Order: sequence, then structure tokens, then C-alpha cells
Amino acid sequence: MTREIVLDTETTGFEPEEGHRVIEIAAIELVNLLPTGRYFHTLVDPQRDVPPESTRVHGFTRADLQGKPLFAAVAQEMLDFLADAPIVAHNAPFDFKHLDAELVRAGLPPLDPARMVDSLVLARERFPGAPNSLDALCRRFGIDLSERTTHNALLDVRLLASAYLELRGGRQGGLALDEAPMVAALVQEERQPRTPLPIIPTSEQEEAHRAFLASAVKDAIWLRG
Repeated sequence: MTREIVLDTETTGFEPEEGHRVIEIAAIELVNLLPTGRYFHTLVDPQRDVPPESTRVHGFTRADLQGKPLFAAVAQEMLDFLADAPIVAHNAPFDFKHLDAELVRAGLPPLDPARMVDSLVLARERFPGAPNSLDALCRRFGIDLSERTTHNALLDVRLLASAYLELRGGRQGGLALDEAPMVAALVQEERQPRTPLPIIPTSEQEEAHRAFLASAVKDAIWLRG
């Protein structure tokens, strides 16, 4: 059984070194590439303003986030949900650097970078030179984007989970694994001896056949002496 976590964050800006903070965290659990229904989601009060250009991306204003829990209050619950599973994110270094900054600020160790699975890297390896944003992947794989009017983290992880399944081989990924045992079983099946079943025509059938040939085939070569 392979457990993975698909994760996304929304922030007030690009760089934690410039004082930008996490405002939303969403994560869903996958087992053998499929969602189990377990998820973690929270909004976070960043204790600072939200620039208008960021609001245009994710839709959250400062007023939306006032009174939400601080990161330190939800950090352990998040870590418990993540446990030791690999963490899948689209442009994962962005999410890791923001979460690491928040964890260090809360007096907790940063995430192990060895756990990072960057779906953007996987997409670029599979579709070199093509657009590989989450939107582009969803369109390529026929994943419904109708609800995605802003970059809401909870919706994004659900979309990313579907795209990640396709990047890892799609809904039919297990067929190749099942094929070899099936073929081996067919090849190794013991062959049973067959009993010949000769067809012996009656005298009436032979006479009818001769009459048909006489009327249908003139000067038949097999009747020549």
C-alpha cells in the first residue's frame, strides 16, 4: 500500500523572505494513487495585509482571514496528517519554502526535502515544451475545470490528484501488471488430447452432392479420366 499526500497552499505573495505568509493549506490522502476521502484543510490568519494582486489570484481578502487560526495553532494537526508520506505538489518548491518558513517561525523543524514530489517536473518530463500548468494538464487529460474560477487550494488539490493519477499512468495503469500472469496461465494450461470426429455422409447426401456438381460445374477436371 502506497500512501501519498497531494498538497497545495495559497499565500499573500511569492517570497517568505519578503514577509509573505501562508493563508490556506489543503491536502488530501492518496492510497495507491486514489483519494481515500481523508483530507486536511484550513484557512490561516497571516497577521498582515493581502495585496490586491494576490487577492485576484486566490480570491481571499484580509477581512476573509481575520479571526482564522494562526499557523502555529494548526501546524501539529497538519504534520500529523502528513505523517511521513511523500508530498505531491505542483511547483512543490514554492509550497515547501512557504511551509518551511511557517514551521521554523512556529519553532518546528522544516519538511524533509526528500519527501517532495513535484508534479510540474513530472509533467515537463512527459510533455517537454508544452504548457504544463495545472489548468493545462486538466485540459489535456479531460479533467473538469468548470469550478476553478480562482486558485482555491482545496479545489486545486482535488484537480491535482486527478492529474497526478494520469501522470503516473492513468486509470488503466494496473493493466500491464495483470497481463503477464494472465498470459502465463494461458500458456501453462495443460493441453488435452482431442478425439477426431470424422464426417461420414449418407448415400443420399452423396447422391445429392453429385447431382449438384453435375448441374453447377461443367466438365469438372476431377472427373476427367
